Amino acid sequence: MDDSVRETSGTGFAVRDSLGDRIFTVVCYVVVVFIVIITLYPFWDTFILSISPRHEALQPGLRLFTRNPTLEAYQSVLRSAEILRSFRNAIVRVFLGTFVSITVVTLAGYPLSKSNMPFVRPISLFFLFTMYFSGGLIPTYLLIVNLGLINSVWSLVLPGAASAFNLIIMRSFIETLPSSLEESATIDGANFLQVWYKIIVPLSKPVIATVILWQAVAHWNAWFDAMIYMHERARFTLPVVLRRILIESQIEQLMPGTDLTLDVTRPPPTPETIKGTVIMVSTVPIIMVYPFLQKYFTKGVLLGAVKG
Repeated sequence: MDDSVRETSGTGFAVRDSLGDRIFTVVCYVVVVFIVIITLYPFWDTFILSISPRHEALQPGLRLFTRNPTLEAYQSVLRSAEILRSFRNAIVRVFLGTFVSITVVTLAGYPLSKSNMPFVRPISLFFLFTMYFSGGLIPTYLLIVNLGLINSVWSLVLPGAASAFNLIIMRSFIETLPSSLEESATIDGANFLQVWYKIIVPLSKPVIATVILWQAVAHWNAWFDAMIYMHERARFTLPVVLRRILIESQIEQLMPGTDLTLDVTRPPPTPETIKGTVIMVSTVPIIMVYPFLQKYFTKGVLLGAVKG
């Protein structure tokens, strides 16, 4: 049978694709391939730069491969005490911030999903208000100072713990769950906290995984609040250190244990190679999270965004 002829399922009739349909399919594939290339190439170029020797890294132009890959730049970066410390600080922020946020969102989303709860509409509008208006940078900073949270990881965790967007997603998902499950559990003697922990949370795994992914990526990439609230270099997170390397070019100050001066016997990595390596070190860990949450992520986005 011709490729342009396909059999529709369940009918037995053959349907021939028109020339316009085939042209449209080809155009779609071309567009998708083009988007994939322009999306992946910057990442690939940075990776090739990070493993390129000095003479290749100094050459301008496109980088598709390197003939003499080397890991000297990675060795230099991983020997830096400040980068390793900032990496640890970033991991602590991600785990603590994600845990606090998902706990607050699930605890608040469950009662707000009940239409018979007193003042449910004003409380929902209160959370929704924060999506469009904020207190501003200076009042927020003064609040953090008065609470004594400067140079504390809590200054990076607490301000964004109750995300209104994530709360709406969680509430919409919980509203789709059958109320008969809660009623049967209540008849068996379960209180609201037990219903939330034993019924709502297990059934909400897809949307919880989605919110976890969003919050983890947001905390991992955040740098502005850490730059403002953290006054000690020992408490900097990895994005702050990455910014100082890329924008302020403070490589020698951030990597005192690495000799970046020219050595005839063993040329060290170039500053650009160091920058590419730090970008890879800060990007790969969060990318590795996606495969483990992809199954729940797709389902959570669809179910949490549509009220049944």
